[in-house]
Amino acid sequence: MSVIKYDLGAEKLRRSTKKTKPRKNKKLLGTSIEERPESIDNREEFGHWEIDTVLGHKSKDDALLTLVERKTRMEIIKRIPSKSAPAVTVGLEEVIAAFPDSQHVFQSITADNGSEFSELAGQGTEKQIDVYFVHPYASWERGSNERHNGLIRRFIKKGQPVRTYADETIDKAADWMNTLPRKILNYQTPAEAFAKFVGVGA
Repeated sequence: MSVIKYDLGAEKLRRSTKKTKPRKNKKLLGTSIEERPESIDNREEFGHWEIDTVLGHKSKDDALLTLVERKTRMEIIKRIPSKSAPAVTVGLEEVIAAFPDSQHVFQSITADNGSEFSELAGQGTEKQIDVYFVHPYASWERGSNERHNGLIRRFIKKGQPVRTYADETIDKAADWMNTLPRKILNYQTPAEAFAKFVGVGA
């Protein structure tokens, strides 16, 4: 059974504020983050997500598709059969389909330029979801996703194949992150903050 679970809880990982200049020797897969509206950058609106994948080790193994909603810090973790572009696309479609009001919940997605996200550029028009790509080698532009992936490592250890972990362990990681009160959310949990928006506009 695949895992579609919500958010994360502790945001006390320290993020480096040092921002180096993005390298430009790699082509963006689609619309640049520079074109992303300020309302998304400032986390003013709900429904804007960052996406990534997490591997246990570098081999042909299951992967975790991870998404974090920028305003509420809600985390979704889904097991997918590989890190390939088709697996990521199918996994994302399944996550989106789990929400009846998906156009409200998923308004935009921000990804890096990994080949696994190469099919997302066409996803925007079909699903009416705007897709933005960060600058190459600029992981800080998906800061929430990067921090949350670090928290997932408390449960899914680097070097250990994802396939060796039960769905219950992946569920536990998502539950822990989504039920931990956050200072940035006025001590609400991400799940509580997210619940206030789900169904709005339905």
